[in-house]
Amino acid sequence: MGSASPPEPQKDMEGYYNLLQAGSELESTLQQVTVSVSLQEVAGYIEKQVAYLSGGRGEDSSVIITLPECSAFSDIPEEALAKVLSYLTLIPRARQPGVKFIIILDRRLDTWTSIKTALARIAASFPGNLHLVLVLRPTSFFQRTVTDLGFRFSQEDFMLKMPVVMLSSVTDLLRYIDENQLTSEFGGTLDYCHSDWIVLRTAIESFAVMVKDIAQMLQAFGTELAETQLSEECSAIEFLLLSHTEKYRRLKDAIRSVMREGRQLLSNLETSRKEGDVDTRWDITQDWDTMQRLLAQLTDMEIAFDGFFDKHHLKLQQYLQLLRYEHSFQEMECSLEKLRAQERKISIIGESLNQTEHSVRELDGLDKRAQEEMSRAQVLILHGHQLAAGHHYAMALIIQRCNELRHQCDTLTSALSTKRSSLTQAQTLLHRLEEAQRWCDDGAYLLANQQVEKCQCKEGVQTALRDIEKFQEAAPPLLTAGSDVLFLEYESVLTPYLQAHIEKTFQKYSSVQALIQSRQICLKKMADKHIRPIQLVAPRPENPPRSKSPLFSPKHDFNSGLKFTFDLPLPGKRTSRKSPNSRKIEVIHNYQRSSSLPYSIDGEDGSDLLKRHVMKELIETERIYVEELLAVLLGYRAEMDNPSLAPLLPTTLRNKRDVLFGNLPDIYNFHSSVFLQDLESCLESPEAVGACFLERKDHFHLYECYCQNKPRSESLWRQFSDCPFFQECQKKLEHKLALDSYLLKPVQRLTKYQLLLKELLKYSSGCERVSELQGALEAMLDLLKSVNDSMHQIAITGYEGDLSDLGRVLMQGSFSVWISHKKGPTRVKEMARFKPMQRHLFLHEHALLFCKRREEHGENADKTPSYSFKHCLKMSAVGITENVKGDVKKFEIWYSGREEVYVIQAPTVEVKIAWLNEIRKILTNQQKQLKELCLSTAVSEQMQMQISPPLSVSKQQRASVSSDGTESGHSSPDAFSCSSQQQRNRRSWPGAPYSVDICEGLEDWSGANSLSNPSDTEEEDAVHLVPGRYKVFMDWRNNGLDNLMIKCGDVIQLQHEEDHGQWLVKNLSRRQEGRVPTPNLQCILGESMKNHSSRLGDQGIRKARKLSSP
Repeated sequence: MGSASPPEPQKDMEGYYNLLQAGSELESTLQQVTVSVSLQEVAGYIEKQVAYLSGGRGEDSSVIITLPECSAFSDIPEEALAKVLSYLTLIPRARQPGVKFIIILDRRLDTWTSIKTALARIAASFPGNLHLVLVLRPTSFFQRTVTDLGFRFSQEDFMLKMPVVMLSSVTDLLRYIDENQLTSEFGGTLDYCHSDWIVLRTAIESFAVMVKDIAQMLQAFGTELAETQLSEECSAIEFLLLSHTEKYRRLKDAIRSVMREGRQLLSNLETSRKEGDVDTRWDITQDWDTMQRLLAQLTDMEIAFDGFFDKHHLKLQQYLQLLRYEHSFQEMECSLEKLRAQERKISIIGESLNQTEHSVRELDGLDKRAQEEMSRAQVLILHGHQLAAGHHYAMALIIQRCNELRHQCDTLTSALSTKRSSLTQAQTLLHRLEEAQRWCDDGAYLLANQQVEKCQCKEGVQTALRDIEKFQEAAPPLLTAGSDVLFLEYESVLTPYLQAHIEKTFQKYSSVQALIQSRQICLKKMADKHIRPIQLVAPRPENPPRSKSPLFSPKHDFNSGLKFTFDLPLPGKRTSRKSPNSRKIEVIHNYQRSSSLPYSIDGEDGSDLLKRHVMKELIETERIYVEELLAVLLGYRAEMDNPSLAPLLPTTLRNKRDVLFGNLPDIYNFHSSVFLQDLESCLESPEAVGACFLERKDHFHLYECYCQNKPRSESLWRQFSDCPFFQECQKKLEHKLALDSYLLKPVQRLTKYQLLLKELLKYSSGCERVSELQGALEAMLDLLKSVNDSMHQIAITGYEGDLSDLGRVLMQGSFSVWISHKKGPTRVKEMARFKPMQRHLFLHEHALLFCKRREEHGENADKTPSYSFKHCLKMSAVGITENVKGDVKKFEIWYSGREEVYVIQAPTVEVKIAWLNEIRKILTNQQKQLKELCLSTAVSEQMQMQISPPLSVSKQQRASVSSDGTESGHSSPDAFSCSSQQQRNRRSWPGAPYSVDICEGLEDWSGANSLSNPSDTEEEDAVHLVPGRYKVFMDWRNNGLDNLMIKCGDVIQLQHEEDHGQWLVKNLSRRQEGRVPTPNLQCILGESMKNHSSRLGDQGIRKARKLSSP
């Protein structure tokens, strides 16, 4: 029994250190706001305006302290004056250490004696770096004269202590300090209100005190949490949780209150800063910066405190859960041990049949109680797994407890089963012995009741002999087998009492058998006396042979029901008639007296039985699959955190659990908690399983992530497959196969679903929900294709961007590729005409990738191929030509208005059609999105052009690849002789920048550049333009009166040719009209127009370039 105390959670010292660090940073910021002398200490003198900080600055950014006229200045104590000056100098020095000060001493209404006294007191009490003292001398003639004389004789004394400048007027003051740094009383423009300054300083210092108190409380509470000693009593832990939560709530309320005051103060400072000039209100700006930094650091400290408290609170809750779980575990362990003790007290063999049956009834009651307790144990085990799945810090201990409970339940179940088997055997033996003894008694009674007088005639003797033979035929098989066979059969339950009972029964049987044989001899002698002549009669066999067919068995009546079985092989399985695992269906036949002997299957027909068995196999294999996943997660993945197995686990493998197992926990959670229940609910209606797959098909994309991680997992397994850790886990689980076989289970299971769905669909023809089954099968097949494509995608190397930006992989496969480039007058097409490149193409939602397949060879080489990235085409600039002359398996992909043309040869026509259909879907969706974008951005005017209507259903069908492989119409020199089917087969699909309506009638004109036609020429003849619609392949702008602008990709209409070699052109894409010279028009329409026109040679062929008739 596990009596050890549960382990306490580890302290979150990292969170505690973060909290202390945030508090330290906050205290350093508070030092810039608070000073050693508070405003309350000097509030009386500050309010009397003995001295004040106006916010002005002198040269070298020296701070100005003003000492205005004060009649009671001489009465201020030296200590009080020193505190006032110290307070006023500490505020700037806290923000800017080493700052200089300028004192303005206003004594215009005073005497030389007062000036001399003030200067002496300033020299004695000023604590800062005094840069300059500016004295406004008295304005009266007499005092000014006295002051001049006195200062002349005392100047050397003052100058030795501090620089003093005697000023005659305010005008002289402006020579030292700018007027925007002086208040209005000195003729300056600086806005200063002494009462507002006092209110602001009071608010700042009060807020700093509150912040300091909050920081200290947070640190104190954090220290309390970090040093809390945990009890083993649940009530004590519950009290800790409640008290800590209450303290946390109060602290949070205090923090919110301080934050509100801080934001209000910051708002006031912001208002003051905006109202004043930045140069003149430097002190407000510095206070605003400091307050903002203070609030930010208080927020950081709050976040650090919240994180630390949340982790501590979670660990405390998990500790409480562990205490409760340990208590429940100990109770369950005691209960199971009591049941084991009661089971051991039950005697296997009683002295009589009644005692044995009493033991069986007692065992039944114990089994019922055991089932109830084991149900509670299963709930406790499930709770333990839930705690472990929630990343409990004691997950290893909890899993160990779950395993112990499961082992104890299995032990109790095995003991009860063994005891029941023994009691059942003993009870059966006693029943058989009692039956044998009754037979012996009946035999003795039969012999005793035979009347001798009735045996005086022939009929009487024969009747008596038949009665004896009939009685012997009904002898129990136990007696005919012999005591030795009985001893071997019941060897496991034999006791001395039973051995004696068996011997006594067979002794009685021997006695009765001797009496019967004696009676038979006597009756035969009597029969020999009466029967004449002697007739040889063939002996009657004791066990007449029965017919192999149940129809003709002598023990069956044709009016009664007959039951027999036949083997039913599962779909897709090869079964043998002798296989012990072959499944059987019992069928009841009602045979009538009719000679035809028809039969029917009650309740179900054959298809229902087949569907039911396929559904049962699906559910049974799903349960096994879930159990195997759980075994892997608990037996391998969870054990990687087991401290006892840590020495067996390599250091480099400890942090790679997610690489080895991938998202296997997510797959298990889906199947165990969702999908298995869905399947079980469909047992009675197998057709409904299709809806389950369709409803949960998004969840199956978990397998895509799993399979994408599979190469990394296999590589890691190959590296550490011989690790003792895995061998130990496999030994504990008693698995015959290694871990890699079980990691392959999800891939195997994914392929199994579609096989079972096919079987179910085969037996469900004509059902109402067959469409859902078909949809489920298609969804599973699509998923397998998507997984396969994604597995190829992750093997792409050399692509610099993010492949996820290209969208989902829709198709992938290997093709032969020819490339033709045409940039301006330079054309490269001959270099690879006869020797194609082998490329592996990946079709994404937004791009087409060309890669080269590479395979490594060697003993340790990875068998998975890799793909080297070569080229990327954005689908927004791609067009297709569905048929290429000369080969029905070829098609064209052209890029940027046929500036690049890629001739693709598919391995089969079916592959080509599949790719064309998928590309066509992408281009159609892009065109729809472009239309919606145009409508949403209010450019619907461009969409009102009278252009060809959208493709009808018949035209869309004609735009697909022809099944008979008809070649392009360009193979004929006469365009009018080409059939309409040939023209339709050359239909091109442009990219998204061109409207599908505009490009509906577009025919491909790439005959001169086709790599599949060896008869192409390089001649360039003059082009004769005809009216109609054309697509533009280069930009052009007319800066004349028309101001016509044409961009690449626009659709233009040639109206008619005018004099002076110009064409009247209408830009349908931009709704502009103007005139374009013929040479410029030929350049605009591109080189491909020239090649095409020179090749066709007449007006009918030239119309292949046009989008529609004018």
